[in-house]
Amino acid sequence: MRKTTFAAALVAATMLTGAASAKTFVYCSEGSPEGFDPSLYTAGTTFDAAAHTVYNRLLEFKPGTTETEPGLAESWEISDDGMEYTFKLRPGVKFHTTDYFTPTRELNADDVVFSFERQLKADNPWHQYVAGAAWEYFNGMGFPDLIKSIEKVDDMTVKFVLNQKEAPFLANLAMPFASIMSKEYADKLEADGNMVQLNQQPLGTGPFTFVAYQQDAVIRYKSNQDYWGGAQKIDDLVFAITPDASVRFQKLKAGECHLMPFPNAADVEAMKADSNLKVMEQEGLNVAYLAYNTTQAPFDKPEVRKALNMAINKQAIVDAVFQGAATPAKNPIPPTMWSYNESIEDDKYDPEAAKKMLEEAGVSGLSMKVWAMPVSRPYMLNARRAAELIQSDFSQIGVNVEIVSYEWAEYLDRSKEKDRDGAVILGWTGDNGDPDNFLHTLLGCAAVGGNNRAQWCNEEFDKLVNTAKTETDQAERTKLYEEAQVVFKREAPWATLDHSLSIVPMRKEVEGFVQSPLGDFAFDGVDLVE
Repeated sequence: MRKTTFAAALVAATMLTGAASAKTFVYCSEGSPEGFDPSLYTAGTTFDAAAHTVYNRLLEFKPGTTETEPGLAESWEISDDGMEYTFKLRPGVKFHTTDYFTPTRELNADDVVFSFERQLKADNPWHQYVAGAAWEYFNGMGFPDLIKSIEKVDDMTVKFVLNQKEAPFLANLAMPFASIMSKEYADKLEADGNMVQLNQQPLGTGPFTFVAYQQDAVIRYKSNQDYWGGAQKIDDLVFAITPDASVRFQKLKAGECHLMPFPNAADVEAMKADSNLKVMEQEGLNVAYLAYNTTQAPFDKPEVRKALNMAINKQAIVDAVFQGAATPAKNPIPPTMWSYNESIEDDKYDPEAAKKMLEEAGVSGLSMKVWAMPVSRPYMLNARRAAELIQSDFSQIGVNVEIVSYEWAEYLDRSKEKDRDGAVILGWTGDNGDPDNFLHTLLGCAAVGGNNRAQWCNEEFDKLVNTAKTETDQAERTKLYEEAQVVFKREAPWATLDHSLSIVPMRKEVEGFVQSPLGDFAFDGVDLVE
């Protein structure tokens, strides 16, 4: 049934150009996007399907790096006090023309102001255009407190006025949540009473134009012939949604897709041995974790959390889930990131000591839930297997675990709830190469109820990471982040699980794909060469 749906979609995609010789690139993606407005979400699956295909940002990351370069802004100036950033927009940038909207103008300052003010201002008509919109990234990174105003200087100039200095500000603007929307398109949807369409039929300035989405099956795009960065070498792009890693591999071998993410660790050697395939790999800028709800008893006690952490055999998870293509994690940031605190000692795997610590904390007969992601992510290829290992480990210290899961979008949504029970397996791949993107985004007080799945607000930790954001000297920032990691380890809101290798298999005819340290799957510049 799936093959029929996929084949039909592929034929349809090929027919879009009206030529049998059209180049169609098929990506076997691991899951369905939550929507197509990247500012509403935090999942890489959604960013790949929306931010990196349809949209651009003021700045972009140079392919394969965490360095920023001009995007929709061709240049910028920073005031001497570091409180004002003035961006000159790139002239001649066209928005997509689609079956559902034809733009009458090019990109201007109105689009930039709209894209940010809808997230910033509670009285903006677009602030709650999707029920429950939380602008998780914008809020979790402290932007409501950071941004004083966003001003249109003239049609091609925008100024951001800040309330304080922000060291990672430019890097943050290159992230998916800062994608630039068409205000003209939004105005039309608002006038038609159909605002939710912005999240269903996206329209941007990016390398690919959205064509159609068949729920949980396929997404189709075509090359944006008017792209300011130049038209693509492929004509059509297809996301064939394939949650099972084994099925993705079978499709790759059969030539039904050209590239896949997140292979089963056990399949990697076979992929490397297949003459029709090639495999890229690099250290991932990532971490997987088990986040306790620190507002719920008994997980509100650090000694209980530390005891549970001591009961987890992380090396067994690395061996079983990654076949060794990962390392046990001791810190909430990866070892490849600056400010990683080498001196911190990890919690030793010691079930007997863990059991004793629980008894001393007055905890016995504990039953809890462990949430397991339903999809593969670079930092956790098989959360169900990891949860089963944790379940077995916890049973050794008298803790009974029920494993629960939900469909991916629901999993992400439910796991944010402040009264969520138990502990949730999740993880993170860095979005901009700055420690702030892990420490403040995932563990700061501003992210509680959003990316901070531990619901952990620690005044000492929060002061350290917020101070670090305002420092421009990297050595000083490093000291603050190293100290913050000490607080994190002492308080143990998470069990840090692993840092994984990022492995990307593809057909040998694929050229131009650049592996991202940020875990993105972007197809700008990709070609198929026989």
